[in-house]
Amino acid sequence: MKEASFLSVAFRADIVRRSARVAFVVGTLLALINHGDKLLQGALDSEAAAKILLSYLVPYCVSTWASVRTAQAGDD
Repeated sequence: MKEASFLSVAFRADIVRRSARVAFVVGTLLALINHGDKLLQGALDSEAAAKILLSYLVPYCVSTWASVRTAQAGDD
């Protein structure tokens, strides 16, 4: 059986939903741990905002990668 491309699997609805949930939970925790003081003070600058976005993006990408590799391994 031909292996599906990484991107076609990565954009499957179930994988996107799972990765989004992981990113929401982990990203929120990371943002609060790393930038909670600035958030509470209302002193969020553009550099901190960019770092917070990365706090959500990285777990999304890691979860997606793991899910795709697992799905592809199941296709063997």
